[in-house]
Amino acid sequence: MFTISVELLHGTFRGDPDGTANTGRLERGEWPPSPARLFAALVAADGTRQQTRVTDGSELLWLEALPAPTIHAHPRAWHQAQQPRFVVIPERANRTHQEYVARGGAQHRPGVRVAPRDPRIVYQWAKTPPAQTLESIRLRAARVGYLGTSDSPVRLRVGTEIPADSPAGVFSPDPNGEATLKVPRPGDTDLLDRIFDAWRVRGASVGRSQFPMLVHSARYRSPDSQAEADRGRVVAWLHLRGAVSGRRVSVLTSLFKDAVLSHHQRLHGEPPAVLHGHGFESAGYDLARYLALPDVGYRRSRGRIHGLALWLPPDADEVMQTKVRDAAFAVQVLKGPGVEVAVFPWEDEPRPWAAHPRRWLRPSRKWATAFPVVHERRGKVRLPEVFRWCRHAGLPEPVSFRQSRSPLVPGAVDLMPVEVNRPGRPALPYSHVKIWFAEPVAGPVVIGAGRQRGLGLCVPLDE
Repeated sequence: MFTISVELLHGTFRGDPDGTANTGRLERGEWPPSPARLFAALVAADGTRQQTRVTDGSELLWLEALPAPTIHAHPRAWHQAQQPRFVVIPERANRTHQEYVARGGAQHRPGVRVAPRDPRIVYQWAKTPPAQTLESIRLRAARVGYLGTSDSPVRLRVGTEIPADSPAGVFSPDPNGEATLKVPRPGDTDLLDRIFDAWRVRGASVGRSQFPMLVHSARYRSPDSQAEADRGRVVAWLHLRGAVSGRRVSVLTSLFKDAVLSHHQRLHGEPPAVLHGHGFESAGYDLARYLALPDVGYRRSRGRIHGLALWLPPDADEVMQTKVRDAAFAVQVLKGPGVEVAVFPWEDEPRPWAAHPRRWLRPSRKWATAFPVVHERRGKVRLPEVFRWCRHAGLPEPVSFRQSRSPLVPGAVDLMPVEVNRPGRPALPYSHVKIWFAEPVAGPVVIGAGRQRGLGLCVPLDE
């Protein structure tokens, strides 16, 4: 094991997570500080090539080749947006600033200051460095004065075990996680050298934004999400090459289910009962859910489906998850009545936003149905009945709800009975609902009797 412990000496941290602080629209800062930021601080501490003083730089090549670390940090932090201010420009100007004689002024937007409940962060890697490399990293860490901006002073310690006073929260690398952090990759040291060489020639006109190949993102699962891990997880995210009408949700998810079962049979043998439901011995609440991901919730949303997701219940072990993920990623084309679309594994593309995992995983107190929820029983819907829906879906009990026959958010799909009820099955009532929870609940939120085929999928409404 190898760890780098960071202590925020002022108890706060300020850094620009994605280069948008200068726009004045940044509302949340970076937390925890990304591994790529820590790596950049270690590079700057003693430089590279002929600029090194106490090391030879080989430890940077060892560090950049490591996988994404586990981060021990408190999950709760206060994000305070700083007010813009004017600073003096050194060049003389005709139109001078009132408080600076013969000097101009420029607006400076400092971004967001983050104040965590615990000022300590621990980065943990499973690999232990050689003795000489470990000593070189210690020498660099001793020369690091701050992370992010200069008003975020820190003290770094390097060790081979987790400190006893480490924060309890753990941010774990997870392809299905809801948080995104920048991480180093092999070749970043050489790229930073190129940026430094360009800066020495062209000065302040050189910025990181001109080198997008330096940005590498990794998905992380936050401690708050891990506390809800017993609700199951999405094992596969896919996007569609060409959108599908939201009215085809039942057809599309049925095709998706058949394709997953077929590929599982071909790759790994007989599919487990949790995928198809036949011979399932439990109550039937914890079957796989085949979800269609529509564009809803925004003014220009039209309810067209741009992605797919496959959710497995909490008792699905790692082996089953891997086999099901392989089967889902093997799906390339879905073709049926009114549907003919190519399918691709989602690979951290920012668009379409409707197919992005963060659209459906982020915590929210308020949720509204994108597809109507199929009632589990006939009769008037009251709060106890909504309690029942949420309990069967593995969700906490809501504090209030609103019901409507028509959609409650822009783009939500209004289906006809023939598009909801399956042939040969008893017809059940359905409606759109909006539900409120006492505390934020992480997605995906899918409720009602049709959740195994994507009906009752809800979209988060908290901003």
